[in-house]
Amino acid sequence: MHTALVTKWGEVPKYVEVETPPAPSPDSDLVQVKLIASGLHQVVKSRAEGTHYSRKTLPHVPGIDGVALTAGGKYVYFSTLATGGSMSEVINVPKKDTTPFPDGLDPVQAAALLNPALSSWMAMRTRTFDLPKNFTVLIMGATTMSGTIAIPIVRSLGAAKVIGLARNVAALEALALDLDENIQLMEPAEKTDFSKLGDVDVILDYLWGPPTVYLFNQLASKVPVQYVQIRSMAGLEANLVAANLRSKNITIRGAGPGAWTFPQLIGEYGNILNALKSVKKQEVRIVKLADIGKVRNEKSPVRMVFVP
Repeated sequence: MHTALVTKWGEVPKYVEVETPPAPSPDSDLVQVKLIASGLHQVVKSRAEGTHYSRKTLPHVPGIDGVALTAGGKYVYFSTLATGGSMSEVINVPKKDTTPFPDGLDPVQAAALLNPALSSWMAMRTRTFDLPKNFTVLIMGATTMSGTIAIPIVRSLGAAKVIGLARNVAALEALALDLDENIQLMEPAEKTDFSKLGDVDVILDYLWGPPTVYLFNQLASKVPVQYVQIRSMAGLEANLVAANLRSKNITIRGAGPGAWTFPQLIGEYGNILNALKSVKKQEVRIVKLADIGKVRNEKSPVRMVFVP
């Protein structure tokens, strides 16, 4: 069989031939699956570069999840976030890390979208608490794939008002029918106009850095705010003003492996897959796994999905 393989952090993955792993016995905790599709998510890139805190050891097989076929002919979603890589033609994975694949969902779309969807889903399900009915959500980084998918995700979980923040005006306008309001993020962040941002129950932040610092300075919500830090696309550090945390009713949490547990995540996979049925079909670039070395460093405007 063939697999993608990284032998040095940061190098372009190679497509190499390796021995097929032996099939687990029926009473094993593992199950053998044949890959159908696996997405090239940002976390996949970061782990292959050796920069993500959840990276494993070398040699490294890229990929954290995918859709696959069991020996019994059943489609499953599988996760290797806790155990290894997903971009191999044949993979042995723990049975507990597989989820039956629902009817009516495109495997390629699921491979592309589940990871970006789980960021907002897990933030809402495990990192926010006791939200009021018809709550309001601000999504910082709304034009990223994760941010875009977060819009229908938070609505499915009870949000009545969704506000998007992003730099790209054209991309924000393209989301106008999905968002109730939008705010253009300016450069520098201090030029951003937050004057019309009123009460906000939840902030999902894919940006961090200066935009978050300025938002906290300007936040005038009269209701308790639950802020969830998910990604750091605008900077790894944020110099928050202490007085903002004393003078405003803000609860700060993060969402990611460690903030939530893998058993929690596994328990939500089926719900996320079903939620994806109502998400608009996204443009996806399908690439043969054999070509991973050619496209790995390309800046694709759409999510790549590798297929055998």
